[in-house]
Amino acid sequence: MLCFFLIGVQTDPWILMKINKTSSTIGFFTVAVPMFITQAYSYIIPKILPVETTIANFLPAIAQAESVLSFPTIAFFLSELRILNSDFGKLAMSSSVVSGLFSFLLTTLAVLSHQSIGDNFKMLATISTGVLVAVVIVFAVRPAVLWMIKKNPPGEILKESHIIALLVGVLVTGFCCQATGLHIYYGPLILGITIPAGPPLGSALMEKLEFSTSWILMPIFFVKNGMMIDIFDIKFGNFMIVLSLALLGALGKFIGAFITSLLSGMPLMDAITLSLVLIAQGLMELGLFKMSKYNKAEDKETFTIMCISMLIITGILSPLVKQLYDPSRRYAAYGRRSVMQSKWEPELRVLVCLHDHHDVPTAIDLLEALHPIKRCPLAIYLLHQIELVGRATPLFISHKLSKRPSSIAGPSEQVINAFRCYEESRNGIVSVHPFTAMSPGVTMHDDICFLALDKRTSLAIIPFYKLVRSDGTIDSYRNAGKIMNKNVINQAPCSVAILVNRGFLKTPRLSLPSWSLYRVAILFLGGDDDREALAIAERMCGHSKIRLTLIRLVSGNYMNENAERRADNESLSEFRHCMEGNYRVMYIEEVVMDGSGTIAVIRSMENSYDLVLVGKNHDPESPLVSGLKDWNEQPELGEIGDILISADFMGNTTILVVQQQPSKVEKQGNEKCKNLLEECLVGDDKIPF
Repeated sequence: MLCFFLIGVQTDPWILMKINKTSSTIGFFTVAVPMFITQAYSYIIPKILPVETTIANFLPAIAQAESVLSFPTIAFFLSELRILNSDFGKLAMSSSVVSGLFSFLLTTLAVLSHQSIGDNFKMLATISTGVLVAVVIVFAVRPAVLWMIKKNPPGEILKESHIIALLVGVLVTGFCCQATGLHIYYGPLILGITIPAGPPLGSALMEKLEFSTSWILMPIFFVKNGMMIDIFDIKFGNFMIVLSLALLGALGKFIGAFITSLLSGMPLMDAITLSLVLIAQGLMELGLFKMSKYNKAEDKETFTIMCISMLIITGILSPLVKQLYDPSRRYAAYGRRSVMQSKWEPELRVLVCLHDHHDVPTAIDLLEALHPIKRCPLAIYLLHQIELVGRATPLFISHKLSKRPSSIAGPSEQVINAFRCYEESRNGIVSVHPFTAMSPGVTMHDDICFLALDKRTSLAIIPFYKLVRSDGTIDSYRNAGKIMNKNVINQAPCSVAILVNRGFLKTPRLSLPSWSLYRVAILFLGGDDDREALAIAERMCGHSKIRLTLIRLVSGNYMNENAERRADNESLSEFRHCMEGNYRVMYIEEVVMDGSGTIAVIRSMENSYDLVLVGKNHDPESPLVSGLKDWNEQPELGEIGDILISADFMGNTTILVVQQQPSKVEKQGNEKCKNLLEECLVGDDKIPF
């Protein structure tokens, strides 16, 4: 009962609004094809093979049970595989809703067709009772639940008494359903669906009940069902007939989903994966098997074989889907984008990801430092991410900015309004495109990578998963952010910059006139990531209020000239040539012997800068980082980034750790592009190079 209640809590009824022609077609044929194949098989097989009369009578009911499909099972399966909010995962969700509704219709018609007139009246009375229970829950219980939510102070934990009242409601609705002839699971499921998904109530219920239900009660439930199964009481002939029927049902689902997916234009591998996902069976199917056994539509032997068939099918599916579907494949198929490549483009596209409003001032300051002007505008794709808790359906919302700031005090509205003010202050040279994504922590990176790919951004700025105070101590920790940081770094189709906000009490400086001097430093040790950080710093140099210091660390030990060092020297020479005559740019070269010398240089930067840029990865054989890797506690930031965030002498300095995704940087451009670049870098005050 608790499990079905939680399934209802996580189910978003508004997913019905997202059903389109493609999902309707896939959902319909995923049930229709196996239903036709299995029913035909259950009719033909007794005529050509010696089948026991008892088993032959059960075959139509078995065929029906093996052909239906449930939405909660598919949602749980996708969530466990961490592909809930992938493209075909969302399609699987909406398709499974259609399949579930169609399955319910077919099951009801089948039951009515095999009963007498008197039984049909009983069936109709039961259905009427079910409708009445649903109406009472929706129009009596739901308003009470909404009243509890309204009375709870915003941002506060839900009162314990409210949780207890809902648990009592679960038991009462289950008892009422059982007493009126309905199934005991029906009331809790409907009650769960009527509760608003997500925070504050849905997430609180999941937090209170998920562990005890999933890790204590459910294992006991499965053990209890396992004790009912006697594999030694199975006859081999009956086993093969029922197993073949179950496998035919799975094959029919695969064929129905696969063909319609291909005809809808889905790529081959995604169509195969979607078809396999829609075969999955779980708790809902086990409940259906038990109901059939309770209603004497199958006997104990048949129930045992169907449970074994479910174990075999689902046991094969999970590793197969994991092997076939690689979420990063769709990103790797495209050319990687970087800020170095965007030099020759008239617009810089940046994806900014935020979890809460604490990082907004620092993010806006960083974007302003990129120096957008009329001939080099800045396109900001803002993604406010919220971890999905207490609901099964992920959300991805595209907001349309209105000209009037919103007065709504919700979490997304606060973030969006701050960026709206920044956009308005820049008079058309900055465009903001806001989005909100609600997804599980393990798949939050998918929204980032998809948006970066779709909008062709050159840089994705993501917040560090730890909140760092000005003295280097850790204030709080976001586990979902840690997973997201790691996956974005590995899979993003563009360069990634991790923004570490040291100290929280900051106010964004929204426009050029209001800016005081902004001191920026870049630590250059060499490598692709440092060259990408240098490209970002190069864009900042045209800003009249930015004073930039380039600190290059050079090893005192002799190192052979290689392609990497030649690329570093070439980038630095180009940078120094471009910045010639710009008095706001300073170049410093420090000679160090080992990692301790590098730390000494970093310590000399104490409280001297507002922003420090550094590349993530460096040559592990370089003397500049020797011994530092052994002390690296934050692999997402690299050796130097880890030192910068943990140092107690950096104060409120913002740290930006940059990684350039592997790509072949095309050295293209003509005189027109070069002139455009110079105008972007020089800025409005026309400082000569």
